[in-house]
Amino acid sequence: MKFEELASVAGKGGLFKVLKPSKAGVILESLDEKKQKLVVGADARVSILSEISIYSHTEDGSTPLLDVLQTIHGEFEGDTGLDKNSSGDELKSFLKHILPEYDEDRVYVSDIKKLVTWYNLIAVKCPEVLAEKATEEKEEA
Repeated sequence: MKFEELASVAGKGGLFKVLKPSKAGVILESLDEKKQKLVVGADARVSILSEISIYSHTEDGSTPLLDVLQTIHGEFEGDTGLDKNSSGDELKSFLKHILPEYDEDRVYVSDIKKLVTWYNLIAVKCPEVLAEKATEEKEEA
């Protein structure tokens, strides 16, 4: 599975694999044990994870989500010790450790909760996604 195939749907928990487009929208499959398929219409807010960035005080103004997830994976190797019920202060200090230049005014605790939840799910269900970039860099060298 590739990172570009992962999506989030507003109003639905968890992450989904994009299977294929359809006339009515897009066909998705949940990453949980149920592997439930659903069709979301054009009116649904579907976000492809590869298009998401985290606001930061960098030259670009944001850091791609994949870079942040890979940094987390390199640091914690699948176990952050956090979940969606962790305190706001714990979550903020976690992101400050991973991405020191993140924009504290525009990145909310709810965003960090989503980041941790997504990372935990990806680390269990498709850890190859987190190793993708490292593999590509080795092949280029």
